[in-house]
Amino acid sequence: MTTDEILAELKGISRRTFYRWRELGKAPRAFKLPNGELRVWRSEFTAWLNSQERAAV
Repeated sequence: MTTDEILAELKGISRRTFYRWRELGKAPRAFKLPNGELRVWRSEFTAWLNSQERAAV
């Protein structure tokens, strides 16, 4: 998933917030392509999102 796809899924989270979460180690695990763009496997994003949901309960 691209950063834009992730932000669209999270609705209302700014790009700055997402990158801050990455700095703090609180975002889903990502990898960089040779051109420097970030990508997150959809399965990794789903697992991360589920863990956030469980933490909020």
